[in-house]
Amino acid sequence: MAAEITFIEQNAPIDEYGRALYAVSRSVLRALLDSLSNEDLTDLNTPLEEVRMRQLAKVVRLERDKGMKGDGFEWAVHEALMGGEISVQEPISHALRKASKFVKDAPPSSLLFGYERAKYLGFLDAVVDEAGNDSFLLPEGSGRPFKFGPWVSKAALGAAAEPILNERIKNVWKTDLFLSAEGDPRYFAATVKSNYSLLEGGRGLRVGIVPESTHNGNHSGVRYSQKHGLWVVSLADPNGFMGMFADAYHAIGRAMCTLGKQPPPVYYVKPTAKAQRVQEQLEKYPDAKVIDIEDALNEAAQQNLVAQKYQLVGVNAPDWLHIKQMAPKVICPKPKFVKLD
Repeated sequence: MAAEITFIEQNAPIDEYGRALYAVSRSVLRALLDSLSNEDLTDLNTPLEEVRMRQLAKVVRLERDKGMKGDGFEWAVHEALMGGEISVQEPISHALRKASKFVKDAPPSSLLFGYERAKYLGFLDAVVDEAGNDSFLLPEGSGRPFKFGPWVSKAALGAAAEPILNERIKNVWKTDLFLSAEGDPRYFAATVKSNYSLLEGGRGLRVGIVPESTHNGNHSGVRYSQKHGLWVVSLADPNGFMGMFADAYHAIGRAMCTLGKQPPPVYYVKPTAKAQRVQEQLEKYPDAKVIDIEDALNEAAQQNLVAQKYQLVGVNAPDWLHIKQMAPKVICPKPKFVKLD
């Protein structure tokens, strides 16, 4: 039960960085659960909502080339926007106003997309419903905007959608997040990459979100990239949001290695002392349900106990973000062996 899992002790108050670390750790863990395929759930013989930490650790993607960090970063940016994290909200709000002078001066909001998720029953309908009937996409260039629902439904087909998408939004299927100002029906397609070198533009994409890096010109802040055709938001590293994300990412990754009895990849750096405490706490609950651990991390991340300048408030994922069900269990017939002469 979630009530039996707690990461907060009376004699161990959590400071501002610690609370934000719990929130980002929750995002990374949520991305790992999101990465489980129906085949994984069938192999585990467990519905998604019943998956336990030890089970997740046995099948989770940990290698650098399997996308764990990218998925976690995408979730963390989405939840930071929805939770009011200033270090993420402010530069993205600035980028949206740069992209269109008509955007409302309001906090940005985010819709998690990713065409690979659209294959799950109900996900696409939920995204369209969340945007609203009067919403539309705002690509670059002159011309009428595009109604959100019909075109996003086409984009959900992935690369196969290009022939049926309008030329101005031909690459909108690459969208990770649909961004808008709060209460504004205009949405901008954004691509999110945890590695700047993987950033790609495309017709219909307006914003790119990446961590700061040593690549030429990729300093923290907002700028327009002629190369990509995007307003690029580079989140500060190591002393900004990206540094905190990397700390939580390595803590979760190392906890998964311990619970799954896997050797940690050689490129994993050692987390800070605070992140190591998060790792140690997670390792205490191998038999807890992952969604209960999410709830406990969410509770630990609550920031209404003290006044703070920066905060990552709890973001409870709507039910439709955990909609994958275990695939039907297939029992193979007993094989028959033919006697060889």
